[in-house]
Amino acid sequence: MASATYLSRNDNAVLGALFDPESSLSNSTPVADTLPSNFSSTELQDILETERRALLPLNVERPSEDTIATSISDLDTIIEQWPEYASAWNNRAQTRRMLFEIQTLHQEIEALRLIMGDLSQAIALATPQNPSSPVPAAHAKVLASAHTHRGYLLYAASKSEDLATAMTSSIQSLEGLDSEQLEERASHDFSLGGRYGNDMARQLAVRTNPYAKLCGSIVKEAMQKEVMDYNMQIHGMKPAL
Repeated sequence: MASATYLSRNDNAVLGALFDPESSLSNSTPVADTLPSNFSSTELQDILETERRALLPLNVERPSEDTIATSISDLDTIIEQWPEYASAWNNRAQTRRMLFEIQTLHQEIEALRLIMGDLSQAIALATPQNPSSPVPAAHAKVLASAHTHRGYLLYAASKSEDLATAMTSSIQSLEGLDSEQLEERASHDFSLGGRYGNDMARQLAVRTNPYAKLCGSIVKEAMQKEVMDYNMQIHGMKPAL
């Protein structure tokens, strides 16, 4: 009698992702209708108003470079005064990105490093220490945005040799990564962006999920063999063993 085979938690997760790639991405992180605990309600209102004034000039179809630069400077001031305020780090990254097209970002090494650094800092500040703890709504919004944006940049790098070189040569945590590993990092960020509420990130996570892609490759290979066998049969030929 054959002995029973026991699957590890990781094995089960892999098999689950293979046969249902959306299953591991569908669970949302619980969001609490509470304020971030590192600021008093009065202080937070002051920060929010200051941040609103910094971002309001950007609310036009095509803000000028001077307008964008002024907003970045205002966000610099917020970060200097309240360095633990995650939203300002995220918004500074998003604002700086408005200055560059993705096709030419590889030429702006310092800007790329600053953007990725700000996104990572926003994520670090907003991520709860206990993964099972509910996340304040304000932090969930930051995490959804920052993970999705960072995932997009990593995914773009996985498809562009120039951007990949710029990113892996200027960001220590990405040194030595190849295009496949960059895409895996992107998929992880998309997954987290989806968990915190970004629907587009959730869809991108499914498309870039390495286990789902492996499953698709296996199915494609099996279908190709079936077609080849069928073609040989109808032509009176035997498939090669």
